[in-house]
Amino acid sequence: MKCLLATIVAVCWSTVLPAGGTTISVVSVFEPLSLHGTDVDGDITETGEALQAAVVSRPMALTGAFPEDLVEAVRTPHLIPSNNPNYQVPEANLLILCGICLSAEATDAELLINIDISKLVIPEEVDLTSRQVVKLILVAIRKTLEVYQDGQTDSLKVKIVIDGAVAEKATLKELDTEFELSGVSGSR
Repeated sequence: MKCLLATIVAVCWSTVLPAGGTTISVVSVFEPLSLHGTDVDGDITETGEALQAAVVSRPMALTGAFPEDLVEAVRTPHLIPSNNPNYQVPEANLLILCGICLSAEATDAELLINIDISKLVIPEEVDLTSRQVVKLILVAIRKTLEVYQDGQTDSLKVKIVIDGAVAEKATLKELDTEFELSGVSGSR
């Protein structure tokens, strides 16, 4: 009986307390997804063109440093579930499909995000330009941080740097950006 009681307590205790004392949070993460293999278009560009891509959110259970790990989760593999056996797309996240890396580091002054496009290659089945892909990534990062920032009291300064913008990709460096998201007491 003591053994059974000890087992029940151990199982219940392990489900209440995460391993190592870490906190697991369920958060919304926005991802830039390719809609290739589907029959629909997603986002509309500034020129009114429909893209076969979209920035969508999904819930994720994350642990680690926030907001750094939250930003890096934008690059999580994404297999879009389907009830159609003809939809056979093993990956939809544009960061992964196009070989783009993403990292974030918090300093005392700002959140520095690096988007490394040095290995950027657009797959043949993805009907997008490099500029469109990077813009979708920027939108996904900003939306993810906006949702995160809604519950924060301090403002968040963000600097996004495009690394590896050389040769034919040099003009993508123009997409470097900085913005500030206000805390609860401020307005956006």
